[in-house]
Order: sequence, then structure tokens, then C-alpha cells
Amino acid sequence: MPSAIATRKIGNSTFPAIGFGIMGISTWYGKVDSDQERLKVLDAAYAAGCTFWDTSDVYGDSEDLIGQWFKRTGKRSEIFLCTKFGLKLPDFAADGSPEYVKEAVENNLRRLGVDYIDLYYLHRTNPDTPIEHTIGAMAELVKAGKVKHIGLSEVSAMTLRRAHAVHPIAAIQMEYSPFSLEIEDPNLAGGVLKTARELGVKIVAYSPLGRGVLTGQYRSPDDFEEGDLRKIFPRFSAENFPKILQLCDELKTIGGRYTIDNNPATAGQVTLAWLLAQGEDVIPIPGTKRAHYLLENFAATRLQLSSADVQTIRDLTTHALPGNRYPDIMMHNLFQDTAELS
Repeated sequence: MPSAIATRKIGNSTFPAIGFGIMGISTWYGKVDSDQERLKVLDAAYAAGCTFWDTSDVYGDSEDLIGQWFKRTGKRSEIFLCTKFGLKLPDFAADGSPEYVKEAVENNLRRLGVDYIDLYYLHRTNPDTPIEHTIGAMAELVKAGKVKHIGLSEVSAMTLRRAHAVHPIAAIQMEYSPFSLEIEDPNLAGGVLKTARELGVKIVAYSPLGRGVLTGQYRSPDDFEEGDLRKIFPRFSAENFPKILQLCDELKTIGGRYTIDNNPATAGQVTLAWLLAQGEDVIPIPGTKRAHYLLENFAATRLQLSSADVQTIRDLTTHALPGNRYPDIMMHNLFQDTAELS
């Protein structure tokens, strides 16, 4: 295990290889804590050196919370700030129209209390809006100094390629974990991972811990509290949980062969280290409501698995879990190609 922290780079910015996904702290995973408690988690992230922060305009009041933190600390310049637009609730409709690009960014900036965003993603594509139109409008934000880098989320390889031809795409954000490997499939959506690497686009891995399930903390769907969206995710059905627990237990066994801060590596840390081993272009962004879990996750930047253990985990992933990773209402706008330019 190396003592050095693994790092990643986008543009001229270098940061630790594991970021902080700031969704669950504000929405969809049950009870939301007080602002005071949540700000303490942001404090802990900053103090640990975890400075790659990811949010969205549909993650509850997450942007407002981050804005509070910036106002209180004055540390805006020390955070690599990522946010998103283009997904509208409650029906998860996508809007990538140039008009909405201009409207949305002003709202992002206002809530965050900042004058620029480091990485600005289109959250989902709308099949009726040519991606060239959306990226053209986002490129204007770069020229205006409101955005430094452009990203896309849950896109097809063809959409990524077309977008990149208009303006360099810095990163794509995709679900990526030992049981969410669609990004690797060359026959799904045109082979997104292969295309991203061909173009030099970074891969930001959201839900790298399987929405927390790969930590082994949850032993059945009943462990999700009321109001937790995971209760309705097909992949987390009662029928699937025995397979999930088997994978968690095997990850824990592997962790027993390593130590971090004089403790055996946890299943979650092993999972994150495995993702880091997939390439220096992969940036996992685990989320949490608790500072101690944040620190545990971030410590995986100091864990390097043996090539044998990386392969063992790869072998374990061949037993795919049945069931979609989202409910039907959220599946329709994944990997969508957009209309061709007329």
C-alpha cells in the first residue's frame, strides 16, 4: 500500500482521485439532516483534502448548501466544483435546448453563490435536441468565463463523439461499480468507455459503491429507511440481496489482506481501490451523509490492490445482477442518441 494519495487531473487542475458526490446528503436517501450537521460533512471533506465536489440542480438543496459553505469559509477557489443541468423533475424529462442552457446556468451560479463552475454537465440528453446545439450553447458559457470545462452524463458513444467535435468534453459521468459495468460493454450504446478513452475524456464514476450497498452496511431492502429511493430500485430487490451480500463478503475478505490507518481495509475501500485500478482516467465520487464514512472512502486513495486481487474482483463481477439499475421512469433517458443536425 503506497503512502502517497492517488491523484487525477482535468485541465490544469490536479486533485485527489476520489471526490465527493453531494446528492444523498440532500435528497432521495431518506431523512435529510440539519444544515449545521451537513455543513460539518463539507468541513470534513475539505479538511481531509477531498476537494472534487459533485452536485446538480436536482439534488434537493445541495447547491444552496454548498453556497452556504462557500460564503462561510471563503474557500471557493480551493474546490473543483462540478454541477449539472438539463434534468427536470418530477418526470425526469431532459431539456438540452440552447435557451435552457442559458437559463439553467444562471440558476446554478446563483444557488451556489459563485461566478464560475469548474465542470458543468448536461445531466441527460433530449433525443429531439441535436447535441451540437446543446454543446454550442455550453461552449458560449466557457467563452463567457461562467464554465471552465464541459461534461456529459449517461450518454451514448455516438453522442459523446458528436459533442466532442463541437467543443472538447472534459469528462463523462457514468454509473460505474463492480455490479454496474454497462460502460465497459462494447455492444451497449456504442462502447462508451472505449470512445471516452479514444477522445481523452475522463470518466467520473457515480454510485461507485453501488449506492452504498457494496459497503455491506445494508443486509436487506428493509434496511433502507422510509423515503429512500433505493427501496424501489429493481437491482436491490429481496431476491437479489443474497448475491449482493455474497459479493460484499468476498470484498471484505480481500480487504483483510490490506491495512489502512492500522485497520483492515473495508469492503467499500476495496471497491473504490478497484475502480481506481481501472485506469488513471477514472474518478470515483462516493457520497455519504456522515463524516466518518467520507473519511473512510477518501482513505482508499492510499490503497493499491495487487494485480491478482484486481483480477479476482473482476472475476466476481461476471455474475451480473438481474434487474435494472433504475425504476422504469428513470431508464428512458440513459444512453440516448440525439437527433441529427438538419
